[in-house]
Amino acid sequence: MLRISLLIILLCLVGAGCTVNEVIVADETELVVADELADESRLLDIGIVEFAPGIDEDNNPRKSGVYEEIRFAETKYLAYHLKTTLQGTGHWGAVRVIPSRQAFTDIVISGDIEKSDGEFVVLNISVEDATGAHWYDKSYETQTGVTSYSERRDRRMDPYQKVFNDIANDLQAYADLLEPKKLRQVRQVSELKFFADMSPLAYGQHLEADDGGTFSVVRLPAENDPTVARLRQIRERDRLVVDTLNEHYANFYYGIAIPYRNWRKTTRQESIAYREVKRSARMQALVGVVVLAGSLAVDTDNSSSSRQRRVNRSLQAMGINEGLNRIIGGIQRSKEADSHVSTIGELSESFGAQAAPMVVNVEGQERRLTGTAAAQYESWRRLLKEIYQAETGFTQTVDVGAPSRTTENSLAN
Repeated sequence: MLRISLLIILLCLVGAGCTVNEVIVADETELVVADELADESRLLDIGIVEFAPGIDEDNNPRKSGVYEEIRFAETKYLAYHLKTTLQGTGHWGAVRVIPSRQAFTDIVISGDIEKSDGEFVVLNISVEDATGAHWYDKSYETQTGVTSYSERRDRRMDPYQKVFNDIANDLQAYADLLEPKKLRQVRQVSELKFFADMSPLAYGQHLEADDGGTFSVVRLPAENDPTVARLRQIRERDRLVVDTLNEHYANFYYGIAIPYRNWRKTTRQESIAYREVKRSARMQALVGVVVLAGSLAVDTDNSSSSRQRRVNRSLQAMGINEGLNRIIGGIQRSKEADSHVSTIGELSESFGAQAAPMVVNVEGQERRLTGTAAAQYESWRRLLKEIYQAETGFTQTVDVGAPSRTTENSLAN
């Protein structure tokens, strides 16, 4: 009986193997788009702060798979893609990626990247408005599927698109619950914060904050006040600079689109292969031990027939050989899995070299966008205050060196 069982196991192992293939179909969320154009005066502007990279201080890329070159590029890339998604809904005013919270806007979205490896993404998002009211914190995640990186897919749809659509839909659903009066107050506070930043003496008392840091309007300036009109002109210039910075974000976004897409696609494939190899290795090693133990347990001298003894010995030899082969195969596959990790690391380093930071020019000063966008904007705000305080009027032109946008198609040719 043991001989028959052993023979059946051997035939199954030799014929079927132990490979397991994953077929994953990604979930989708339909983006809620406005049915008609809304009154522009009621649309709130949105500022998306560059996402935090979410990298541990003691991060070891070879163990965690998190490479700084990739993650810091994603802080801009994913934030900008959220901007394009929100703009496409028609529910909001201007949507911008902002270098810091110093750029006063109606709604501020911030977040951190908890996970992003081409297959899985987890974004932790926080939303608040200009009054300081906290809207909500929420974690968004998705798993990409076999068609997420297909050449035939809609290129406007990011492989992580479900996450961006979920964020956009939740944001609109929350805003729909607010009364028009609240939305109007948000816009007023946003404007008065800018005025107070430019001229604290004149407008510092127009707002007050409670113990929780929530601002409310004490009084509104007169609409016919010439200072108000002038400050609004200055604010438009400030928005122009932020818009120009967004052109640099756009240039960065489109410039790394191809290598980033390829990195995510290959990394996803490597991650799945790594998981399958690990599972197959454990399976092979376990089955090898079972077959080897069963083969050694066959009593080759108990048969009365010499032919039976020869058959038993042959089966035992086959079982031992197959068992050893599968144990060795499991070890080899484990080494193959380690090589996948190395491949992912090499791809990440290669991508980091291709995703070089952009250089911008503001007021004759060149600054690198990566790590210096906030400092650059702070320098611009200091210049704004100097212009206002000197009461020279706002007649200076601003040369911010707007780049020509690079598209995927042009890069591919």
